Amino acid sequence: MTIPWKALLYQLLGAALLTPAAAVLALVLVTEVSPARVLLLWAACLPASALVACLPPVPRLEVIALSELLGVAVPERTDPVYLRVLTALHLFVGATLSAGALALAPALTRPQAAHGDLAQVSVMIVVVLAAMVLVAAGQQRVARRLLRSDPSLVIEVLGRRQSLTLELHDSVGHALSVVLVQAMAAQAALGRPETVPVAERSLDHLVSTARDAQQELDVLLRVLDEGSTAQAPTLAALGALVHGLDVECRADPVDRLPEGTSRAAYAIAREAVTNALKHGRGPVRLDLAVRDRADPGGTAVGGGPKGRRGGKAVVLVVENEVAATAPAGEGRGLVGMRMRARLAGGAFEREEVDGTWRVKATLPG
Repeated sequence: MTIPWKALLYQLLGAALLTPAAAVLALVLVTEVSPARVLLLWAACLPASALVACLPPVPRLEVIALSELLGVAVPERTDPVYLRVLTALHLFVGATLSAGALALAPALTRPQAAHGDLAQVSVMIVVVLAAMVLVAAGQQRVARRLLRSDPSLVIEVLGRRQSLTLELHDSVGHALSVVLVQAMAAQAALGRPETVPVAERSLDHLVSTARDAQQELDVLLRVLDEGSTAQAPTLAALGALVHGLDVECRADPVDRLPEGTSRAAYAIAREAVTNALKHGRGPVRLDLAVRDRADPGGTAVGGGPKGRRGGKAVVLVVENEVAATAPAGEGRGLVGMRMRARLAGGAFEREEVDGTWRVKATLPG
């Protein structure tokens, strides 16, 4: 809902932006004050609004006005045609309503005006101001509907949904792998009386993991339904990720890493550990290092001579022994890890050397 004073300010801003052009037109067209000349000036303000809307600073001001005064979420890369149409509409309507209020205002200050005239003019001004608020509400609705069909917004929504789909695949896939590993461990431990406590711990971890996965699934599905955003976990949750699993984890301090890098690295680590538990054998080794890009032991981020130099690089390596029946080809998990690394501006590698399967992601830090 539009706040009245913000709606009035929105209309006045439109009038102020069009005032210079309207003043020039008035000097040319209104050689004498008559209804026909005023109507001609009003009609000429429409193409003038379209021309003013094409000036570079004006659309940027319109984005701020829509966002701050009308509460319209404007995409970062709005289609220029859509934005100019909204701007021209704002200028023309705002100038029309503001001119109406301005034309009525002098009647309130005329000494010779009768009490009845003042009351009538006051009512008319209130009506015009109310019309400005109502029209702003209509402009808010038009802007939201028009921007909802903006191609850039559609692409943004599709990108967010793809990101959530990857997050859903990674989180649920990891949870199912943990459940499978812990269930197999509990099954084996229950066969011997002396290892029953181990089985109990495995079953407790299994129940906890399944409950957490269910909650995370509910959150992500709700986000997909509502179109809102969800915060993915960062490397701060790495300890919880490997807790209770056969994973040897060594990690450098990551508290100063950019949030985007930390989220991408965590997602890759989760998928890599999931793949290692599912398709490999023996303990999984996870190494997370934060290095200077100038470090000869690091990998250049960005690829080739055009890669950025200086700063930090996050190097994530996950490896374990290859199972007897390793899956052929490249599955969804590897594709997702490579995509996450590239979107973060980094690189992703996978290799099998001497019976060891290794994935390595290098991200800018």
